[in-house]
Amino acid sequence: MSAATGPLLAGRTALVTGAASGIGAAMARRLVADGADVVAVDRDEAGLKALADEVPGVRPVPCDLSHLAAVDALPAAVDVLVNNAGLQHVAPVHEFDPDRFSLILRVMLEAPFRLARLTLPHMYAAGWGRVINISSVHGLRASPFKSAYVSAKHGLEGLSKVIALEGAEHGVTSNCIDPAYVRTPLVERQIADQARTHGIDEDAVVEEIMLGPVAVKRLVEPDEVAALAAVLYGPASASISGSSLSMDGGWTAH
Repeated sequence: MSAATGPLLAGRTALVTGAASGIGAAMARRLVADGADVVAVDRDEAGLKALADEVPGVRPVPCDLSHLAAVDALPAAVDVLVNNAGLQHVAPVHEFDPDRFSLILRVMLEAPFRLARLTLPHMYAAGWGRVINISSVHGLRASPFKSAYVSAKHGLEGLSKVIALEGAEHGVTSNCIDPAYVRTPLVERQIADQARTHGIDEDAVVEEIMLGPVAVKRLVEPDEVAALAAVLYGPASASISGSSLSMDGGWTAH
C-alpha cells in the first residue's frame, strides 16, 4: 500500500467463498485491508454475520454452493475471485458414499467453474482480473481415503490453468495456492474422521498422518495463505499465471 496511490485494491470488488471461517475469513480480512470491497459467501449465516460485524467492507451473502442455480445468481461484477470453499469425507473408495462424492465435486469443482464463468466477462471488459484458487497439496499429491477431495483439487488445478490460458490476453491471471494442512475448522473436523478410519488416536493423526510427510512440522496458519494470495493480486502478479504455488512445508520435495 502506498500513500501516493492509495490502497492496492481501491475501487475493486472481491468475492470469497467459504468466507465464514478459516482461510476464507483470513482472505476476506486481508482483501479489505488492501482496499477491496468483499462479497463474503458461505452457507454459515451466523459466521458471515460475525465476520461482517468485525470487518467493515465485508458484505455477507449466504449461499450453499451445492445449489448451482444459487451460485449462478451471485454477483458477477467481481475483480478478484477467490475459490476457497471446501469439505472433506474420509473413506476407502469401495465404501465411499457416491452422493457424498458428487457433493464434494459440486462444491469444490463445479461451483468454481460456475463462478469463473459468471465473473470472467466483467474481468475481461475491465482488462484486469485475478482468479485465486485455494487448492491443496492434494491437488499435486494423493492420499488414501480422500478420493473425492483429491479428485476435486486435481480438477481445480486443471481448471485454473485453462482460465490462465484463456484470460491472458484480457489481463486476467489464474493460479492455485497449494498448502499442506491448515489450521481450520475443516482440518479440525478431519482429525476424528482420520482417527476412526486409520484406527489410531487423534494425537497420532496430527503427528503421523498430517505432519508425517511434511518437513516443517507445524500446521499452516490461515493468515499465511492470505499473505501468499496477496502476492497474486499485487504489483508482481501480472506474469504469475497458470501456476501452482506450493505452501506445503516441503511435502512435495520428497
